[in-house]
Amino acid sequence: MYLLDLYLRRTFENLKGNPRMAIVSVDEHKFMGFSLQGRGKIVRADRLKGQVTRLWIKKITSRITSRIIRNLRQEKGHPRQPESLLPMPQYMIVMEVDKIIDLTPAHLK
Repeated sequence: MYLLDLYLRRTFENLKGNPRMAIVSVDEHKFMGFSLQGRGKIVRADRLKGQVTRLWIKKITSRITSRIIRNLRQEKGHPRQPESLLPMPQYMIVMEVDKIIDLTPAHLK
């Protein structure tokens, strides 16, 4: 699993001290989710390949474009483009997943 982090704050410091990590994803409407558990490795921004940065810029540009189009159509949405204020990724986390836990309650499976 590859994750870009935009800030050098808690996650960065936590991973430097302990590489064990978990990522939880939940669909609150379906009342189901998963926990991915494993070890994370830090890859600093200056070591990221140019392709990663280009994909980030492309994704942000696409989000801003979609928001502007929705706003022009007067569809519901944020009146500004908050994505444009996001910094470039500071580092990437490469996570080796050891375990996947299904969080869906047994009676809903």
